[in-house]
Amino acid sequence: MDQDTTLDTFPNLLHSHVQLRPDQDAIREKDLGIWQSWSWAEAATEIRALACGMASLGLQRGDKLAIIGDNRPRLYWGMTAAQALGAVPVPLYQDAVADEMAYVLDNADVKMALVQDQEQVDKMLEVRERCPRVEHVIFDETRGMRHYDHDFLHDFEEIQQAGVEFDHEHAEFYEQQVAAGAGSDISIMLYTSGTTGHPKGVVLSNDNVIITARNGIIREGLTSHEEVLAYLPMAWVGDNLFSYAQSYVAGFCVSCPEDVSTVAQDLREIGPTYYFAPPRVYENMLTQVMIRMEDAAKIKRDIFHYFMEHARKVGVRILNREPVSLKDSLLYRLGNILVYGPLKDVLGLRRTRLAYTAGEAIGPEVFDFYRSLGINIKQLYGQTECMVFICVQPDGEVFADTVGTPAIDVEIKIDDNGEIMYRSPGVFQSYYKNPESTASTKTEDGWVHTGDAGYFDDDNGHLKIIDRAKDVGKLNDGTLFAPKYIENKLKFFSFVKEAVLFGNERDYSTAFINIDLDAVGNWAERRNLAYSGYIDLAGQEEIYQLIKDCVDKVNHDLAQDSRLGNSQIRRFLILHKELDADDGELTRTRKVRRSFVGDRYDILIDALYSEQTECHIETQVTFEDGRTGNLAADVRICDAEIYPVKTAARDAA
Repeated sequence: MDQDTTLDTFPNLLHSHVQLRPDQDAIREKDLGIWQSWSWAEAATEIRALACGMASLGLQRGDKLAIIGDNRPRLYWGMTAAQALGAVPVPLYQDAVADEMAYVLDNADVKMALVQDQEQVDKMLEVRERCPRVEHVIFDETRGMRHYDHDFLHDFEEIQQAGVEFDHEHAEFYEQQVAAGAGSDISIMLYTSGTTGHPKGVVLSNDNVIITARNGIIREGLTSHEEVLAYLPMAWVGDNLFSYAQSYVAGFCVSCPEDVSTVAQDLREIGPTYYFAPPRVYENMLTQVMIRMEDAAKIKRDIFHYFMEHARKVGVRILNREPVSLKDSLLYRLGNILVYGPLKDVLGLRRTRLAYTAGEAIGPEVFDFYRSLGINIKQLYGQTECMVFICVQPDGEVFADTVGTPAIDVEIKIDDNGEIMYRSPGVFQSYYKNPESTASTKTEDGWVHTGDAGYFDDDNGHLKIIDRAKDVGKLNDGTLFAPKYIENKLKFFSFVKEAVLFGNERDYSTAFINIDLDAVGNWAERRNLAYSGYIDLAGQEEIYQLIKDCVDKVNHDLAQDSRLGNSQIRRFLILHKELDADDGELTRTRKVRRSFVGDRYDILIDALYSEQTECHIETQVTFEDGRTGNLAADVRICDAEIYPVKTAARDAA
């Protein structure tokens, strides 16, 4: 890697790339179907003008700049421009409703906001009275903004023009501000997803971010020639690591898709060499592939299934550079011409030499599918509080049920109660204005409580995650109850989009299921089952049998584990609506807010632990345009198959 480790701020890293690779693309954006690129030198010019423009509006060292919108070059430039002035960028989730934004804007003491478009401006106007510290709002896209004449609203290009004039009048200002920055300065503030309450502002220094980014680059051998597609929320720590920090440290190019709806097409056009996606994205991609193959001609289906079966046998071994027979090797090469290569082209992953997944467990079948194609997908384990990296799987040591070994400079220990703790250069400074939470999460000597329960596998030394420590409980018979572990097993099936388990301090386990409308809808259509929408489909007898088969398979798997066998799911139901962040049931990173769901649907939980076979429920929902309404449904309750629990060898003895 070309970088000098003394470069400890993002403006300094930017300057180094202007010196090393001025004409190499730094960032791209697809606009009206055409990719537009900015070199490192051009990006530096844009950032300098923006920084000086924001300085002319009064942004100073220590001030907070909110950044709200989809992945856009100008929003990323806003982060660097703020850091050049010693201000702190605070990205917010672009799909958050106004009330959610108001909390973060107020809690973070935001002084200025850089937003994408009219939609985000409207939210800022809605919360303005509740957030009086916000003095100025700069917007990127002018569409729909013609009649907005508020004094505190500013066009991005006008601010840059003002910045050019400010820079001309104060020739040494920008360099002085950049020179005043240090690795110990606050680099960014990222808010947690808030699964159990209000989100917390995680304060990270330049050293936290840059050293962690550099260690990740060293571990994986990344270079300035990587290609990355930035499509995940800018407010999420992973995007800040993969699409921002590592780009600035290594010097590779980041591409921003045209729109959320064009990500798949843009992915195919860019062909990233380095890719990250949560398990749900990989699962959705695989689901779409299988749906398309079911609709293909018989000869295509037969060829696909033949070569995929061969890939399952030898593909992972070939990826790990293990020996295979000449016949298997030649057949795999033929499969690459006929199936694997074209399939990777469709997925946009032909050039991908490193892919990560994290956040949730990924199904072994899904994991092996991608690896059998020759895609080096690996799991990592991380948190916002350490700038992502805690563990990552080494090449050649990739297992579906572990999250790897400690990342560079990371120490891990398992507390007496089974909780995972770590210490690393990425450990956050504090939770903003929340000393109590900081003290309860980070010890005086720098160890961080993850809140996750796990252990190191005796066979390979890799870390295994069981569940959230606070969620691990027991059934009334003393059986270990690990809801997330079982939920993940359910979500390995393409038909199951979400699952929520109940059972702590009860006689048996039960489950709420959300079906995947695309996968189940396609399954129903191929069997000529008519349905009018989610509610209708979710209540059909055939669909309940389909989901029961999935639940039964999970129960059979659980029965093989003497510790968890008695936590098999006794009864389940398919929820009449999809869990939704707008209804408070999910966080903006699509994590289930378990206690909220439990309180909201307590009548359904009571029904699961009764003799009822059906329960009527009425639920208030929030529509996309912000309106609310009521859904009423009669939800069926189904019994699952329970299997004899395998006796542990030590017990049998």
